Amino acid sequence: MKGLKLGTEGELPIRIAAAIRDAIVEGRLIVDERLPSEQELAEQFGVSRPTVREALKRLAAQSLIRTQRGATGGAFVNRLSYDEAAGQQITTSTLLLSMNAVDFETACEARYALERACVPFAADRCEADHLAAMRAEIFRQGQPGLSDEGFCASDVAFHRALVDAAGNPVLSYQLAGAVEAMQPLMNMITFSARSRERIVALHTGIADAVEAADADTAGTYLSELAAYTVELAADIRAKRRTKQGDAGQ
Repeated sequence: MKGLKLGTEGELPIRIAAAIRDAIVEGRLIVDERLPSEQELAEQFGVSRPTVREALKRLAAQSLIRTQRGATGGAFVNRLSYDEAAGQQITTSTLLLSMNAVDFETACEARYALERACVPFAADRCEADHLAAMRAEIFRQGQPGLSDEGFCASDVAFHRALVDAAGNPVLSYQLAGAVEAMQPLMNMITFSARSRERIVALHTGIADAVEAADADTAGTYLSELAAYTVELAADIRAKRRTKQGDAGQ
């Protein structure tokens, strides 16, 4: 980590955090290894201890290090889990979608294209727990007293179970943003117009096909669900334009 070219004072914590992160990624700092003290790092990088402290806070926020108190405490390289990383992925994806005003069709296209990639693996590897989770959400979605918010949450949980059924933690991580961030956006836009009965029927078809190890049929139902979602959004926009046109007359 020596020989770092530092920039302006505001950039120092960012650059120091990046240098330490690179050392972790490249294996020069290994899991559970204790980092040098704040004073040692300050001397190494030629900066103040508060600057080092800010860099370490950045690394902790990314779950790359953890701190322990006491005589044997300090900052240690953390073993980052997929669950922790997925949470960050969801937050980042949600912010990207909201801040950059990604249109509905683009988000929908990306989300379903990624999810379809999981279907063959899910059909081949689905375990009883995954299938039970999908069935439980289908049952929940069919309850007449379920609120719109509850239905949307159940919709997300169903698709998360489908993705996890692929048995590939890397895919589950990559799809966390697609399912957890994009699905609520789609639900928010279409929940008032969609047919719960049709959604339940499509979810049931997907679950049945996965249980039967029929990836082609599961993919067909998922494609039908994607087309229905886009169709709903288009209908909603058309009705809004008509109302705006009537109001302007």
